[in-house]
Amino acid sequence: MNTVNHPISKASAFKWLLKREYWENRGGFLYAPVIAGGISLVMSLLGIVFGLVAMHRAVKSGGIHIDNESVNINGLDLSLLTSKLDAKDLHDLANGLDLTLILSSGWPLIVLAFVVFFYCLGALYDDRRDRSILFWKSLPLSDTATVLSKAVSALLIAPIIAVIASALTMLGFLVMISIVVIAHGGDPMMLIWGPASPLTIIAGHLSWIPVYLLWALPTVGWLLLCSAWAKTKPFLWAVMLPLFAGIIVSTTKVMTLFELTGGWFWKHIVGRLLLSAVPASDQFYRGESMFSGNGNMDNLVNELGPSHQLAALAMPELWIGAAAGVVFLFLAIRLRRRAGEI
Repeated sequence: MNTVNHPISKASAFKWLLKREYWENRGGFLYAPVIAGGISLVMSLLGIVFGLVAMHRAVKSGGIHIDNESVNINGLDLSLLTSKLDAKDLHDLANGLDLTLILSSGWPLIVLAFVVFFYCLGALYDDRRDRSILFWKSLPLSDTATVLSKAVSALLIAPIIAVIASALTMLGFLVMISIVVIAHGGDPMMLIWGPASPLTIIAGHLSWIPVYLLWALPTVGWLLLCSAWAKTKPFLWAVMLPLFAGIIVSTTKVMTLFELTGGWFWKHIVGRLLLSAVPASDQFYRGESMFSGNGNMDNLVNELGPSHQLAALAMPELWIGAAAGVVFLFLAIRLRRRAGEI
């Protein structure tokens, strides 16, 4: 019986390269954001427990009153408290809940920055160090596909998993405080799920993924270039070269020749090379924060919504940095082709 060997398509080979990256780095890609979300929930639970203990002590001592009527609450009855909330109170409650959701679910995204940074530093260096590069080069896999699979893993796979972990953490926190509300006579739909905007925040996180892919490209490209080039200690090369360049530019004041300041170089060159993989760093370049506007939380959900996140695609800095990242990836591929040993 004759068997026909069909060549593996480039798309199929690339898919297997992505699977390889995931399985070899599952600890960083999957376990790290999930554990970070779990730690966030545990800390939130401890905060709720301590808060309830303090609240019950205040109730027993008669320290809680409704308005100025000197009405003591006999037990922590949230339904009684809810009856006294006006429209402004509910609006403030919604803002407070949204901020709490963002803070409690932000841990997986913070971990993402560290995972991407150190993954990229070792992505092309480690297999040169342990000589496994000779094995991978013996396979019908192109250096272009190998480097791009690592870039896609850092720019797309890791952020998707981190956003899912963030969303699950957010929903877990909502369920946790809903149970507390029910246990104390409150209506979670009125006090928690109604005022809060978890779906809008999650939609904003999902729409942020393509923005992150382009915005983080200069950092990912730079780190992969250093990983492919450095003979030893890629971390020092990747970090110290931009820092030394920033110091030299600042001390020589060379940027004044272009009517720019040293601060511009630190922000747009050094910062983009080293910090673009940090979530929400694009908002810093837009001069925004969660407390923009008149110093309150009124615009928080709008700034985290899909339309505002996707508005970053209109930033010239995003596309210029992405172009630089593509150049770095091209150079990393060229170096990978010539790499055989350290």
